Amino acid sequence: MDSTLTQTDSNTASTDKTQQFYNDVIAGLNTSPKRLNSKYFYDANGDKLFQDLMNCPEYYPTNCELEIFSEKTDEIADALIGSGDAFDLIELGAGDAMKSTYLLKHLLEKKADFTYLPIDISDNVISYLNITLPVTLPGINITGLNGEYFDMLKKAASISSRRKVVLFLGSNIGNMPVPEAIEFCRVLRSHLSEGDMVLIGMDLTKDPKVVLAAYNDEGGITKRFNLNLLERINRELNANFDLTKFDHYPTYDPETGSCKSYLISLEDQQVTIGGKETIAFSKNEYIYMEISQKFTVMQTDQMALNAGFAPVDRFFDTKKWFIDAIWIAA
Repeated sequence: MDSTLTQTDSNTASTDKTQQFYNDVIAGLNTSPKRLNSKYFYDANGDKLFQDLMNCPEYYPTNCELEIFSEKTDEIADALIGSGDAFDLIELGAGDAMKSTYLLKHLLEKKADFTYLPIDISDNVISYLNITLPVTLPGINITGLNGEYFDMLKKAASISSRRKVVLFLGSNIGNMPVPEAIEFCRVLRSHLSEGDMVLIGMDLTKDPKVVLAAYNDEGGITKRFNLNLLERINRELNANFDLTKFDHYPTYDPETGSCKSYLISLEDQQVTIGGKETIAFSKNEYIYMEISQKFTVMQTDQMALNAGFAPVDRFFDTKKWFIDAIWIAA
């Protein structure tokens, strides 16, 4: 009986997720200009393509932040441990936890009293971490949480009342326009208690050619990553996107620090979704796919203050292309 109920709950949750995906896609493609939510990039194939993207030579953010986590692990760990009290280490959008594994290993070596709670919208990612980390990091306490960031932060708070240390790496905060990023940080602050901590990674402004190349790699991985979302819509929502009729186009504006990606319709065409909703595309019409915002150091401090945090420490890679900043909930 319990097994049947569990299976029923699982099926219901799956149906709800599919319906939400459908609703978001239809709403986005019926707006002007058309847009798709970048959180849906990450199905199993999207996860793999993103791993490939992080390993391509033009995509610098991963290596820059990896340098910070591998070279300054001791300082970061000491800052997070603080006075030595027990804490929950919560990672938003954990992915494969490649960078945070350096930190996790160091915290274990220092015998820090912590539980690792990775949060990710991809159930593939959470399943992977729950299985592999206890093997690669013996002794780690891990509870993977699959879902939206703030829903899972509430769940994390219900699991324990210990001090919270939130990791938000990879410049994921840059996947929102600046006003939305500030509001995100305010909402994040509302889920935390005074004295809780955030370690947030942000990509800094730099040579525009370097930035643009990272989102327009010669191997075409970024293009495939963007087109994969159309393929996912075809598969999961019974749509008929012809991927050969769309092309990937990135832009970077050094004045605002805004790097954006689009899919361009190569001809007049119609796409049917779910067997009932028809979306018309004009030749050269675009779908706005994602933003990757770049910041100045001053902007990172100001964002913290605007959201109710106090910026207390900064860690840079040697090129100063990337920053991992520590904020305390004020």
